[in-house]
Amino acid sequence: MPDAPRLRLTATTLGAPDARELAAFYRRLLGWEVSEDSPEWVVLAAPGGGAGLSFQTEPDHVPPVWPARAGEQRMTAHLDIAVDDLAAAVEHARAAGASVADFQPQEHVRVCLDPAGHPFCLYLPD
Repeated sequence: MPDAPRLRLTATTLGAPDARELAAFYRRLLGWEVSEDSPEWVVLAAPGGGAGLSFQTEPDHVPPVWPARAGEQRMTAHLDIAVDDLAAAVEHARAAGASVADFQPQEHVRVCLDPAGHPFCLYLPD
């Protein structure tokens, strides 16, 4: 499309009861730096550029249920995080404040839950 406007994905945004608290977790997990910080909105910048992560305070946040169940708040998106050592990455995530989900659908993937209940996957790339 020659007349299409220039579009650039800048971030994925996660809602939480406390944006600063959830951003602090992902900062510990990923080691990314804060580029914007207010009580309602925090942005973590990806090293070397690219899309970052944003966090928005949502007082009525309802954590998704993993695995999905009828009638429950469903996950609509999740983060995939490539790792070089799955066991070490899981322990690092736990130390940062994550929990490991009871249900694990694949051997080379570990589904974890951040402190606001968002699932994220640690995985070994092919």
